[in-house]
Amino acid sequence: MQQVLSGSCDIGFCGPEQTIYIYNQKREDFPVIFAQLTSTDGSFLVGRNKEEDFKWESVKGKTIIGGRPGGVPEMTLEYVLKNHGIQPGRDVNIITNLAYTATAGAFKASTGDYVALFEPTASMLQKDKNGYIAASIGKSAGNIPYTCYFATKSYISKNPEIIQRFTKAIYEGQMWVKEHSDEEVAQSIKSFFPGTSEDILKSVVKNYRDIDAYADTPVIQEEDLNRLMDIIQSYKADLIPERPPFNKIVNNSFAKEAIK
Repeated sequence: MQQVLSGSCDIGFCGPEQTIYIYNQKREDFPVIFAQLTSTDGSFLVGRNKEEDFKWESVKGKTIIGGRPGGVPEMTLEYVLKNHGIQPGRDVNIITNLAYTATAGAFKASTGDYVALFEPTASMLQKDKNGYIAASIGKSAGNIPYTCYFATKSYISKNPEIIQRFTKAIYEGQMWVKEHSDEEVAQSIKSFFPGTSEDILKSVVKNYRDIDAYADTPVIQEEDLNRLMDIIQSYKADLIPERPPFNKIVNNSFAKEAIK
């Protein structure tokens, strides 16, 4: 985000919560989202035992290794728990003081009863029988524009053709993923995951496809952005003292043109 705001780069990629926070800082040339890539939180709740009929109520009285305080993965986990009548800190203990890269190792070393993990780490633990995927946190929370592309308002205004071509390329990639098998997608991305087997990558692609993590189009839905703000405000209301108007921080015109 800072590189885009400083002019060091033209287009950024992050969670849209950053655009919400910056809009509320009253910055004149604020960032605007123009394309969505993923449509739900991609983390999974991993337990020590197989739970074929997992229910969120099962975590009551247990310890979960969560994410960074104030990060969307942690906020989404707590949102799901609250929606199932489970109050973090009272009904379930959540560990939030571990580095992102240390959570899987801590779980393997017998810390906690559950751990929230992204792929491919969740599938790797399951393959090694060090843990078992119990539930998708994102599927339980509902659709949100989890990762998006953005640029400053001024850059979009001055460079609409670049934004349009970029968005069209994103949509073509989304269609390619939708139209190809898990194996084909895994083969296409394996160079980005050195040391990870194709079997694991196929599992990753399937797991994310099963929870509709890959957005079908780059169009951002207002309902989904509102759900993200619900998640953030349920965690800490003053993180978003005022909800920005959807059409101020989202420009769907390029995405709608791309899918024609």
